[in-house]
Amino acid sequence: MKKIFAALLSASFLLSPIVASQASADDFRRPPVVERKVIVKKTVIRSHWKKGYRVNANERRRFHDVNDYRRYRLAPPPRGYHWVRADNDFLLIGVASGVISSIIAGR
Repeated sequence: MKKIFAALLSASFLLSPIVASQASADDFRRPPVVERKVIVKKTVIRSHWKKGYRVNANERRRFHDVNDYRRYRLAPPPRGYHWVRADNDFLLIGVASGVISSIIAGR
């Protein structure tokens, strides 16, 4: 029994470098890993609204009042102002004057 155990132990010591060299040789046979770079182009959409612009009555008819400004994560409007939605932008407009005091571009 001791002779069989000694023979197996010596065989494992002799064969381990051969197995290790086979495993390292397999690494060189693999194709190289190619990394891809993805470039995302961002476009900036400019709004034609300007701060301080006075909105006339015809333009105000196209706007939608935003009563639930928290839904759109807007700050509460100060007294005398209200939020309106024009296309995809949110405008803070003075009620009496119609002057735009703040613009938040939507997505």
